[in-house]
Amino acid sequence: MCGLAGLFRKGGASAEELESLARAMTGPIRHRGPDDDGVFVVPEAGVALGFRRLAIIDLSPAGHQPMTSESGRFTLVFNGEVYNHHALREELLALGHRFRGHSDTEVILAAFESWGIAAAVPRFVGMFAIAVWDAGERSLTLIRDRLGIKPMFYWSGGRDFAFGSELKSLAAVPGFERRLDRDALASYLRFLYVPAPATIYQGVRKLPPGHLITIRDPSVPLPLPEAYWSALTAARDGASTQLVSSDEEAVDRLDALLQEAVRLRLEADVPLGALLSGGIDSSTVVALMQEALPRPARTFTIGFDRPEHDEAEHARAIARHLGTDHTELRVSGADALKVVPLLPDMFDEPLADPSQIPTYLVSALARRHVTVALSGDGGDELFAGYNRYRHGAGLSRRLARVPASVRGATAAALAAVGPGAWDQVASVATRLMPRRSRPRLVGERLHKLARLLRANGTAARYRTLLSAWDRPEALVPGAGELGDELDGILGGSSPVELEERMMLADQRGYLADDLLAKVDRASMAVSLEARVPLLDHRLVEFAWRLPLRHKIRDGEGKWILRQVLYRRVPKTLVDRPKMGFTVPILDWLRGPLKSWAEDLLQPAVLSEDGVLDPGPIRAAWTAVQSGRSPNAVALWDVIMFQDWRRRWRPTT
Repeated sequence: MCGLAGLFRKGGASAEELESLARAMTGPIRHRGPDDDGVFVVPEAGVALGFRRLAIIDLSPAGHQPMTSESGRFTLVFNGEVYNHHALREELLALGHRFRGHSDTEVILAAFESWGIAAAVPRFVGMFAIAVWDAGERSLTLIRDRLGIKPMFYWSGGRDFAFGSELKSLAAVPGFERRLDRDALASYLRFLYVPAPATIYQGVRKLPPGHLITIRDPSVPLPLPEAYWSALTAARDGASTQLVSSDEEAVDRLDALLQEAVRLRLEADVPLGALLSGGIDSSTVVALMQEALPRPARTFTIGFDRPEHDEAEHARAIARHLGTDHTELRVSGADALKVVPLLPDMFDEPLADPSQIPTYLVSALARRHVTVALSGDGGDELFAGYNRYRHGAGLSRRLARVPASVRGATAAALAAVGPGAWDQVASVATRLMPRRSRPRLVGERLHKLARLLRANGTAARYRTLLSAWDRPEALVPGAGELGDELDGILGGSSPVELEERMMLADQRGYLADDLLAKVDRASMAVSLEARVPLLDHRLVEFAWRLPLRHKIRDGEGKWILRQVLYRRVPKTLVDRPKMGFTVPILDWLRGPLKSWAEDLLQPAVLSEDGVLDPGPIRAAWTAVQSGRSPNAVALWDVIMFQDWRRRWRPTT
């Protein structure tokens, strides 16, 4: 895992200037690669490639980047891993290639030599962001892996085209303007992240997952990125070739694919472990990892001092059963709070997923012992783990049958009573129930139901389920919202089942732009490589071939993934309500973070440069502080932007 950055300048530049620019761009991302660095320049072409290396495979100088192919035609910088490089190496040896070392980087270059870039990339199994200079074609190509596990940002301005693993690299380029994109801000306030291909800055783009873009003249308008793979195509192809098999046969096939995906991700010339929460996804990965290793796997968990956020006991039980070498760190609220000041540098594009804090903490714990850690991300999106797929889809179907006038009147009645008052009613009505069985956040859920009742259409209802703010554009004067794919996906007919269309929408947006961005930035902040075996693209394609009954059964998601885990871990250790991996934001905003948040949410600070309308934000702040609303995530959304804004000072 590494950091990369570079420049393509029309008209060329001196070697000294290009090298200085490349080092200025890679300096701010040293955390992504503390082991080595390198620069490659072509003065007459105006090309500079910069690299920071976290050495994982082939720690010798033979793994140094930037690396040039045997013929001298291709030079690349590469962030990530191509896990099938041994199989590709055998093919390429048969074609006459010779290798100096044993890195996957050499294999990528030889593949480009033999098959060309466009034909080679679909052969790669892995996570990667690649920038490659083709001296023969005098072109620069950027490539991003299929699911968007590794990041790639790019910008075109005047005669310069620049790219990097993080936005802070682009900010080091002379002439780069940190000009705020108000429409992107409005979308961020809805989703807690900026949807690709946009970024928080005007004129800066994320390369979409499964795409590449080739630049031949940096001074002309950029071509559109080209897709070589997409979840949309995988879903539609899967729908047309559904798996016809018994339950046992389907579980056997998934089991074999999972074993292969985990096995491939165990190669490293440095210490390796896994992040274990005790949930279905991470427990499955760890069980398969332990099965494949000749020694106890290293596993890592953090425990919180608040029971409702603490999964450490469950992780400990899984680790004990599997026999892993387990490390657990108890984390207090004070420990977690210490992470908050680090967030604007860690996430140089605003991200408001509160689980960013525990993700950083568990990554920091693991990095004390290992350099690579497997994680269980992706299982919910592949195998229908979220409640919204099961309950949201059924609710959406039922609401579609209710006349708009009835929905509107019911919504008004529900919203007329504050969330706190609804909570009091629920507490009286359920006082005879066991405490563990009492419904939580009744008022918040009823108010969300009111918003769903007002929404017209499947896409609008799903957008409401995902939204921190109902009308985020109203918070940003003069802004609209970026277009999204929800109408096209959720309003379409393939896949047939609404639950699967919801999963597809998440795979196309939330997965890459929130979850994987969070894991990448949090883990790389401590120079830890995070690998995600559940997102092997062959597993994704197989999951789309599975009928919905293999994912949701008896009202429970991830049925087939559970069966794989049950072969290795007793049901009693894993069958429990989904807890989530987060922190008590509501309590923090009412307690230890109150004065800090109040400072960021002062009306004069909110309205600085006319970016935000303080009215609805202040009303939400007052409601949270008075106990009338538990919706702290909407405020965290604004606070994370404000804290990011204070650090990066965008122009408006």
